[in-house]
Amino acid sequence: MTQPRANEPALWRVLTVAFLPTLIYSIGQGAIVPVIPSIAASLGADVAFAGFIAGSLLIGQAIGNLPAASLVARLGERLSMTLAALGTIAGALISVNATTPWMLLVGVLLQGLMTAVFALARQSFLTSYVPLRVRARAMSSLGGVFRSGAFVGPFVSAWMISQTQSPQANFWAFIVCSALVVVTLLALPDVEKTAGRPAARKQVSVASHDRLWPTIVRRRDVLLTLGIGAGALTMLRSARQVVLPLWGHAVGLEPEAISVVMGIGGAIDFALFFTSGWIMDKFGRAASGVPALVGLGIGFVVLGASTWFANPQWWFMAVTCWLALSNGIGSGIVMTLGADLADPDNPAPFLGAWRTITDASGATVPFLVSGFSAFAGLVATAMLFGGIGLFGAFLFARYIPCFVPKPPDEPVDTGAIEIPGD
Repeated sequence: MTQPRANEPALWRVLTVAFLPTLIYSIGQGAIVPVIPSIAASLGADVAFAGFIAGSLLIGQAIGNLPAASLVARLGERLSMTLAALGTIAGALISVNATTPWMLLVGVLLQGLMTAVFALARQSFLTSYVPLRVRARAMSSLGGVFRSGAFVGPFVSAWMISQTQSPQANFWAFIVCSALVVVTLLALPDVEKTAGRPAARKQVSVASHDRLWPTIVRRRDVLLTLGIGAGALTMLRSARQVVLPLWGHAVGLEPEAISVVMGIGGAIDFALFFTSGWIMDKFGRAASGVPALVGLGIGFVVLGASTWFANPQWWFMAVTCWLALSNGIGSGIVMTLGADLADPDNPAPFLGAWRTITDASGATVPFLVSGFSAFAGLVATAMLFGGIGLFGAFLFARYIPCFVPKPPDEPVDTGAIEIPGD
């Protein structure tokens, strides 16, 4: 096994600094996602505007990437995550005190902006300090840690609603979790200070914007095929967060019931993150990405068709679990493909282009949901996302073997990961 570099920090320190704050932060975010449409409706928003407000978390993440990249390059990952958690507290305080849909929109959008900073900082941190030999497993595990918030958060949401009788009070969960993130980051070892940020990677990060457009032009064959496929997957993942709460509200479920159903789906999703990584390592990336997109596409089609079936509330529960199963099979695929396709010596420009496509795809979801639900209804919206999923599956099936060949058939070390010492 490759020996660690002299200044390489202990792997357990790196993973703890990345994973523990992510777990806490994602629990807080998972507590608010299921109830945002109901809160917006209670403040006077119609279905279309409620969907847009719920999706403003994604919009904030998309428009926050460029300033987030500059902030992380200048301040470092640990301080950037701390500032993002503090900013999240400000956004959640606006939301918990919102008296109009527009005030709620401002608060949720600010939380989305801070999520962009937090997410970029933690990914940059892993990229900088996790050894290449375990990077894929670390990225897949990061997806699993984030999914754990989608499991725990909605149950916290349901409990808080039962105690306060006010879905809007759920933003206090995000406030408390963000405060715990700040405390955790201050208490954990400062890996950046003890190990030092790799100078070459820092120079790449600062100058990456100068090479972003040439990279897009040079790698357009990959970006227009696998990039669009990854964008489709990101879009469907975002659509789950927006469409499912709206659908649950439309079929007459109470906010706490929607939270419980989505929490069960989150548990299924979370349970599969290691399976996804194992599938990718053993059978290739397509063996994970294609089934994920096919399953998500079929799930949205069935969700749209469920209005013609008896017991639409039961169908909502079943489809939520199916979508979670499909999404879990593809855990980590977008980050893994980006790492596979990037230049090993200078990954930042390509990863910047890759993130631009995937984040922009997720950011279109609120507009699609608002537009289609306003003019054609939620059924047409669900069917649209079903078609997008199947098209993305075609792109993955066609182009992953071309650009990311299946790993060679050789024994895979499934034993314990060697953890270098200090």
